[in-house]
Amino acid sequence: NKPLIPNQLCTNQPCTNQPINYLTMKLPIYQVDAFSDSLFQCNPAAVVPLSEWLEDSVMQSIASENNLAETAFFIPKGPGFQLRWFTPAVEVDLCGHATLASAHVLFQHLGFEKEEIAFQSRSGILKVRRDNDWYVMDFPADEIQRVTQIPKAVTAGLGFSAKEVYKGRDDYMVVVETQTEVEQLNPDFRALLKMQSRGLIVTAPGDSVDFVSRCFFPPAGIDEDPVTGSAHTTMTPFWAAKLGKSQMVARQLSRRGGLVKCVQSGSRVKLGGQAVTYLQGEIML
Repeated sequence: NKPLIPNQLCTNQPCTNQPINYLTMKLPIYQVDAFSDSLFQCNPAAVVPLSEWLEDSVMQSIASENNLAETAFFIPKGPGFQLRWFTPAVEVDLCGHATLASAHVLFQHLGFEKEEIAFQSRSGILKVRRDNDWYVMDFPADEIQRVTQIPKAVTAGLGFSAKEVYKGRDDYMVVVETQTEVEQLNPDFRALLKMQSRGLIVTAPGDSVDFVSRCFFPPAGIDEDPVTGSAHTTMTPFWAAKLGKSQMVARQLSRRGGLVKCVQSGSRVKLGGQAVTYLQGEIML
C-alpha cells in the first residue's frame, strides 16, 4: 500500500516509490554577453541551437525560464539558418544582441567556417560577418516619423513632456539635448507598460561618442535593456542625418553599458560588436 508518486503513469505493474524518468530530450544552451569584450558586461542573451522547431509555447517557456532580455533559437535553413527571438513575455520581430550572440555561438562553438552567416528572420535576411574579434551585423534601417500627438504613457513614463518624439517600426524614440539628461532618467515603468509599442528609446548627442541612449521595453517584459541592437537601426539613420556622417560610435548607458559601432549604408545599417561566452549547458525537457 505504498502511496503513488505524483503524476505516476498508470500501468499494470505494482506501484513503487522509485522516481520515473520522464526525460525525453536534451537541448544545448549557451549564454553570451553580447556587445562586450569581457564577462559581466553589456547584454546577456541565451542561444538554443535546434535541428527543428519546438512548439512555440515550449520556446516561450524556455525564454521565460531563462528570464533574460532575449533567448534566440535557430535551425539550419538552406545555406544558412532561420532565427527567432523570444523575450520572457513575447516573440519579437528583431533583436540585435541575440543575433550577435547566435553568430558568436556558430563561429566559436559550432564550427561554422564561412566568413558570413545569413539568418532568415521575421525582419528579412540578416547577415553577420566576422571581422577579427568583432562581428558586423547587416540589418534593415528603420524608418521613423515625427509624432505630433505624444502618447500619454510616454509623458507619464518619462515624467516630462518631450519636445522631439518619433515613431519607428517597433518603438517610440525621444530625442533630448544632453547625455546627462539620458543618464538621469528615472522612468515610471508601470506608466510605460501602457504604451502601444514594443518600447521607448531615449537618445542624445554623446560627450565622448557620437550618440548615447537608454532603452525601455516594459510591454515586452523588459524594464530596461542593457544594450539594444535593434534600437540602433532606429537611431543610426536619425543621427547619420543629424550629424552628417555615416560612421559613428554609440554607447548605451544602462548599468551594464555597451559600445556599438554604427554605419549607415543606404537602406541598411551595419552594427559592430564583440561577444563573450558566459556558460554552456543543457536544457532537459
